[in-house]
Amino acid sequence: MLVAIKVHAVIQECILDKINRYLQLSKPEQSKFSESGQLALFYLFSFIWGASILNAEEFPMNLTSFWKDYPFSRMLFQEKLFYICQIAYWLHALPELYFQRVQKEDIPRQLCYICLYITHISGAYILNLQHLGLFLVVPHYLVEFIFHALRLFYFPDENMQKGFIIWALLFIMVRLLTLTLSVLTFGFGLARAENPGFSIADGNFNILPVRIGCLGAVCLTQAWMMWKFVNFQLKKWREHVKDQIPEKKPANPKKKRTKKEPGKANFANGTAKTEDGASPRTRKSKPV
Repeated sequence: MLVAIKVHAVIQECILDKINRYLQLSKPEQSKFSESGQLALFYLFSFIWGASILNAEEFPMNLTSFWKDYPFSRMLFQEKLFYICQIAYWLHALPELYFQRVQKEDIPRQLCYICLYITHISGAYILNLQHLGLFLVVPHYLVEFIFHALRLFYFPDENMQKGFIIWALLFIMVRLLTLTLSVLTFGFGLARAENPGFSIADGNFNILPVRIGCLGAVCLTQAWMMWKFVNFQLKKWREHVKDQIPEKKPANPKKKRTKKEPGKANFANGTAKTEDGASPRTRKSKPV
């Protein structure tokens, strides 16, 4: 955890702060830029590390490895170290909310996803579901890396939005993959395992309440993420439509000046008057 704090501080001071000063972003943008910079590097590192473990174990080639021989009697050193580093990083992110002076309106959002990461990764490690957890977290980290990398380029130039379409498609595909593998593992694989039971000493948690709880937690999390995703897309769509509609300028009706014929007098009470209200003088007739 202390190592994560040190690495976080070095990246912030040596890289992100210098870029912030160069781009001259506003304070809210600086906070989001720093968040995306830290998370993009972490997601990229975790994705490469997790993908190398999956390649070594050949989990994608055999889906039955998620529940076959459960509970798993051994765990690779790299796999255990991966989980420990993941839990340590997300635990260190809690005090970083204070040290980084995150804005108050951003704290609930960041606190929510930090707690979700800690809960799901710790649950997979404690319940001896490390194979399934590793296989699900690797594509998720890839999608999150793409999103935060695109957001880093979006702050200097707001016209760079085409890459978010690719991210949106990958986001939906990963959500479907997570739901499919979770239902397959908890609903069919572990339910038909040879040694169901509950034993903390053996690391066996293959009982119906645990399976229902895990499957429910995964489904609720994926539903919540899709709900946030749809709201985000609708918000962006409304802003795009609003920008496309030209603003109608209110018409200022100009007062039309009425032209008055010269030499035409106004008559009131039988007497002629000029525009200023004074009656014209009558000419005296000369005596013949």
